[in-house]
Amino acid sequence: MEPTPPTPEVSEKLARYLDEEGRLKGWPSKRSDQLQALHYMAARLPSGVEWSERELNELLKALHTFGDWALLRRDLYDARLLDRSLDGRRYWKVPKA
Repeated sequence: MEPTPPTPEVSEKLARYLDEEGRLKGWPSKRSDQLQALHYMAARLPSGVEWSERELNELLKALHTFGDWALLRRDLYDARLLDRSLDGRRYWKVPKA
């Protein structure tokens, strides 16, 4: 399953971190910018789907170019944008409240 295309609501600040295909090309140093990047990435992941860790890693690889999908997976989980099974084998998007 492919990530969804980028949304048009990209701030000027976030746009600096994106390449021409809408992939994150670097990890922001400020936490507020990181959270904005995480929300952008989460919005591009399909809803209502569960992934194995390997499947999620492949999706995340398609959303960035700096090669640290593990950082993205952990931060998406820590920011409560993704949830996972207790054993860490299955992941899914947290529905918006």
